[in-house]
Amino acid sequence: MPDIEFPTSGGTSPGYLAVPAAEHGPATIVLQEWWGLDEHIRSICDRLAGEGFFALAPDLFRGETTTQPSEAEQKMMALSMDQVEKDMCGAAEYLKSQPGVEGSGVGSLGFCLGGGLSVWAAATCPEITAAVSYYYVMPHGKPDFTKIKGPILGHFGTNDEFVPVEDAKKLESELRDAGAEVTFHFYEGGGHAFFNDTNRLGTYDEALATESWGRTVDFLRSALSS
Repeated sequence: MPDIEFPTSGGTSPGYLAVPAAEHGPATIVLQEWWGLDEHIRSICDRLAGEGFFALAPDLFRGETTTQPSEAEQKMMALSMDQVEKDMCGAAEYLKSQPGVEGSGVGSLGFCLGGGLSVWAAATCPEITAAVSYYYVMPHGKPDFTKIKGPILGHFGTNDEFVPVEDAKKLESELRDAGAEVTFHFYEGGGHAFFNDTNRLGTYDEALATESWGRTVDFLRSALSS
């Protein structure tokens, strides 16, 4: 039953859960792009399960997805960060409580909007102890970076029309100045959403997606094993 309801401090939230075949291993939450909890995000949870992780993607849009950029932007801007925090932190707490989940904390992994939210979760959710951000976008301000409790890994394309390299490097400096352990990788020629093999921008790059995925899995496995 991959589609679940999990408890949060605000009630319950829907989400998609993938469990590793061995039913034990580290855990991470997965945070959606502005399209919603679509098949691509579900497939990432499944891939993580294939790597031995429990993976839970909270459904921040409550069952709604879109393929239209204008509608996606409206949904993103309409998000309540108070509600999103409850969803993300509740997802991490739920994973931490599951039989078979190993490690001292839970990871977060997100893309675009979710890339920003992944760092936000690291700063606001007690269970999140490592975060991966693909092409960080965060329209709702920034959390207090000094509250981040674990390492941050970032992936950015050098040809990203939405996240210029200078913006990503500024973010890297802000995180480091706040005391975070941060590693950002810049992928030559990569456009926005270069990881998304269903993306509508035509920017998917298999080689860059494969390279960044290997780094992501190794990072989460290492950071969550201690």
